[in-house]
Amino acid sequence: MEARRPISLLKGANNIAETWPDEPVRFREENVDPFLLWCVLKNSSDISIQTDRKIYNELSGKLYPATYRPIDSADMAVFLTRIYGPEAQARLASGDDLDVSYEIRPDRYTRYRFRVNITAILSRGRDAAQITMRVLPTEPPTMAQLNIEEDIIANWAPRQGMVVITGPTGSGKSTLLAAGNRMLLEQLHGCGKMLTYEAPIEYTYDTIHSPHSLVAQTEIPRHVKDFAHGVRNALRRKPNIILVGEARDRETISAAIEAGQTGHAVYTTTHTTGVAATIRRMISAFEPAERAERAYALMETMRMIVTQALVPKIGGGRLGVREWMRFDDAVREKLLDMDFNEWSSEVQRMISSYGQTMNKSATIAFEAGLIERRWYLMLTQGGGSG
Repeated sequence: MEARRPISLLKGANNIAETWPDEPVRFREENVDPFLLWCVLKNSSDISIQTDRKIYNELSGKLYPATYRPIDSADMAVFLTRIYGPEAQARLASGDDLDVSYEIRPDRYTRYRFRVNITAILSRGRDAAQITMRVLPTEPPTMAQLNIEEDIIANWAPRQGMVVITGPTGSGKSTLLAAGNRMLLEQLHGCGKMLTYEAPIEYTYDTIHSPHSLVAQTEIPRHVKDFAHGVRNALRRKPNIILVGEARDRETISAAIEAGQTGHAVYTTTHTTGVAATIRRMISAFEPAERAERAYALMETMRMIVTQALVPKIGGGRLGVREWMRFDDAVREKLLDMDFNEWSSEVQRMISSYGQTMNKSATIAFEAGLIERRWYLMLTQGGGSG
């Protein structure tokens, strides 16, 4: 029997605050996809599902209830099983938070994808969960749509070596990588074989016209257990381009260096802020005894570092503000002739000549009237250059 609600609380089809008209008394697995599809068609950017609360859609930055009643633990179990699988609750109980992708296909030609985080919480004194679902665009944006600087675009596609995209969580690293992938795929002569290893897969490339390119996407840990294994898997598959979702540990960084040294273009991300800080962090992942050798191997393969911050834009939306530096032959030769412990200060001096500092990018955005003064001060005083 379907839930009934007072006539006074029924909303019109065009009312942004309308709750799901087909809301059941109890959610079952067959209700999940139709509900999520309705949220997408309402233009929700994020869907928050939390035990003992109504489900919320985020519409233009504001939360609106998407269900008339709060969901209970039984409803939550249905969402967890449908989105992640039957082992979701056991994983949460063991202290893991879960990052996955999810997609719905209302017909054979249409797909809607979500980036999902599932985290255990406490609600009313009991263990509970919150599911956060980010609605992903149906296809990656273009570099032009992201207003990526021409110098970054011009140095995005080295024949071999490593390009590193950095920034804190939520700074748009995956979106920038996806736009770069799209640019490579859409080149007149294609880009050959591209292999991606992501956790989770956020963007797909099914709609990108690329007759001379082949892209294969692998999800960590669904298909391969970790990023380091992913890179070593890639080296057995004769790729031209390897994307490693995150260089988070010494094994992955070493594998990425090896791939860059053996003739591949490698793209990866780190959770650092600033070009110099990225180099320091990647080197510090290694044991002191091996740090020097790994540092010089890293520098031999480095081609560009881009660090990005997303800040609110005047008039709505968010703006990517970037610091970057290209590591051409002259830069690498100079740094390789120095002690690696001196690289940070030297890189800091070189950024303006071989890229652009965060201070400069923030100043350009502020003087153009794109960002408020407080965000300008945060970017220029926050040590964006690392």
